[in-house]
Amino acid sequence: MASMSTERALSPSSSSSFTPRWKYDVFLSFRGKDTRNNFTDHLYFALKQKGIFTFRDDEKLERGKSISPELSKAIEESRFAIVIFSRNYAFSTWCLDELAKVIGCVKEMGMIVLPIFYNVDPSDIRKQIGTFAQAFAEHEERFEENIKKVQKWRDALREAGNLSGWHLQDR
Repeated sequence: MASMSTERALSPSSSSSFTPRWKYDVFLSFRGKDTRNNFTDHLYFALKQKGIFTFRDDEKLERGKSISPELSKAIEESRFAIVIFSRNYAFSTWCLDELAKVIGCVKEMGMIVLPIFYNVDPSDIRKQIGTFAQAFAEHEERFEENIKKVQKWRDALREAGNLSGWHLQDR
């Protein structure tokens, strides 16, 4: 992964020159409350130190709002997504919107997702049990008029949970 930034994918333009297809090497998706000031910060700075251009959203996000167009564009312009699943990840509609967008980019643009299961069992995500079941019970109640959105989040979470990744416990 250390050579990612020098191996940017190129796409032909209308002229004979090439332009970079990706603005970012990596898009980080994480639940700030769980991991921002520990694991995610360490990972972000390690990637940065290796020359891997990484998008990490540091803004305070408003509850109940959809992801911003800028965030959506950053996902589309990233070659890889590192999704850091944590206990409270699924309680965040922002995280779930990001994840749904990431999975869409996997299907439409060939984005590569690298999941990290941080103090959560990957099977909890796949089966949507434990805190993930609690989160979806709340979402189904809150979004009863838009249950398709909740189903889209469930599907994205299940797909991501089936990917091979890193399972980190108490690190």
